Amino acid sequence: MTVADKPTEIREGEELDQEAVEKFLKQSIDGLSGSLEIKQFPSGFSNLTYFIRVGDREMVLRRPPFGRKAKTAHDMGREYKILNALYPVFPYCPKPLVYTEDERIMGCPFYVMERIQGIILRKDLPDDLTLSPEDARRLCENMIDLHVRLHSLDYEAIGLADFGKPQGYVRRQVEGWSKRYRDACTPDVPDFEPVMAWLAANQPKDFERPAIIHNDYKFDNLVLNPENPLEIIGILDWEMATLGDPLMDLGASLAYWINRDDPEEMHLMRMLPTTYEGMMTRRELVDRYAEKSGIDIGSFDFYYCFGLFRLAGIAQQIYYRYYHGQTKDKRFIQLGFAVGFLEKAANRVIEGGGI
Repeated sequence: MTVADKPTEIREGEELDQEAVEKFLKQSIDGLSGSLEIKQFPSGFSNLTYFIRVGDREMVLRRPPFGRKAKTAHDMGREYKILNALYPVFPYCPKPLVYTEDERIMGCPFYVMERIQGIILRKDLPDDLTLSPEDARRLCENMIDLHVRLHSLDYEAIGLADFGKPQGYVRRQVEGWSKRYRDACTPDVPDFEPVMAWLAANQPKDFERPAIIHNDYKFDNLVLNPENPLEIIGILDWEMATLGDPLMDLGASLAYWINRDDPEEMHLMRMLPTTYEGMMTRRELVDRYAEKSGIDIGSFDFYYCFGLFRLAGIAQQIYYRYYHGQTKDKRFIQLGFAVGFLEKAANRVIEGGGI
């Protein structure tokens, strides 16, 4: 079975100092020998991810994007901390190897982890991967069941009690993302003010069972076993993980999930193979989560609407960088259109369209 996620040549303007990286790695990680090879994983829109090979050992390097000095959304130390705490009890995350804040190496903090090799699903299935409708449904069930397993971990027992502030999480998310969206808004996208007002007025109470939440849990952050593509062997991209309401985490995931009967404009922004025959709908995923977690969810409208708004905020922050010439990555131009589609989807939920 083909490994779907392959590194390519490094994008212009995102090169690393190969000599400095090689010196640091060989000083910091025991047993490295041989020449250094650096390539870049082309997918993803936030932190930059590089393929590192030294001799026959393959690793992954993560660093913040160029063009800004964010302290929160691109906090490498925070991402490394959760991997350190989780790996011994939840080995679906990559094994962390080394972290540094020494900006002499590449001008920013970064960390290195072991590479989990496997299949990563993108917009469409790899050419040599076929899923029957039954297989597609089982994969969806496995995805939700693993999400429930993550949310069931005892974060205090593994040393993550100070990793976030569960009390007031929903309020802070609504207020925080509203401010971030307003700060990043450009003249060519919707202002989202009616949606932000609805979210502020319809917030649920703090969830009684806060959890470790990934905040970007979706197919292209899951690694599948090449020998059994229905088995999930890894979860990537922990940069937004924290402690909070697990239903907010599920809502964030479903914002990426396009149903087969969604409006055409939603299909234009589809990034995952969620419309293949047998794939569960958003409603079915929520029902599965409720069954496996034992949580009485009821209406999921707020969580899904917030997920759509948050996704628009993420897209707009990235589009802002492109709009103002802070990045040359041509993929980012499409995000302005996606923000408009997400506003329409959020309004449909507010108007009673459900999930």
